[in-house]
Amino acid sequence: MTLTYRWLHDTVRARFASDAAFEAFLPQALDPQELRRKGDDRYLSAMSQRVFQAGMQHAVVDAKWPAFEQAFAGFAPEAMARLGPQEIEGHMHDARLIRDRAKLQTIAKNARFILEIRQERGGSFGAFIAGWLVDDIVGLWRLLGQRGARLGGRSAAGFLRLAGKDTFLLTSDVVARLAAAGVVEREPTSQRDLQTVQAAFNALRQESGRPLCQLSALMALSIHPAF
Repeated sequence: MTLTYRWLHDTVRARFASDAAFEAFLPQALDPQELRRKGDDRYLSAMSQRVFQAGMQHAVVDAKWPAFEQAFAGFAPEAMARLGPQEIEGHMHDARLIRDRAKLQTIAKNARFILEIRQERGGSFGAFIAGWLVDDIVGLWRLLGQRGARLGGRSAAGFLRLAGKDTFLLTSDVVARLAAAGVVEREPTSQRDLQTVQAAFNALRQESGRPLCQLSALMALSIHPAF
């Protein structure tokens, strides 16, 4: 089948009682100004939260995140970049936290990544994220996977969604809809396949005027309604 926005909209809209309920269910992304206003500590927090979510129930990580915010002093990148083995060892004895040494070590690594981007670009990390064009969001995924710690695979998109940057997600339901439409045969992992998926989302975005996050939600709901 050819994947068109009209089909996608009508298929999912039929599952809601009203237009208002339909619109309220869809996710929202922050606009570029809002992304620029966010402190870089919020981006490091979101990165770290996503790292800990990988392989765990998100609700468990989310419930513990206030304790992480307190333990890591709000995730200021300048301070977190200096975390050493002694500090990590201390956090390994903090029962409030998820005590995964390898994941805890990514906090300092990703803090240094944020500081490197700031130095290279001459502005905040938030400005860097805000300025990246969403019609090449997979390019941002690639950069995060290459230079960030444990931000490869689905984690790059997961971090961006937590941070508020518009992105699609390649959940199993989204991949199923893309496969049914003949865009891909399986979950895309190669850069060639990811560019093909990006092109499909770009076409839907141009047709509909909707952000990527809403289009991927519609794809997922077209396969598996969440209610």
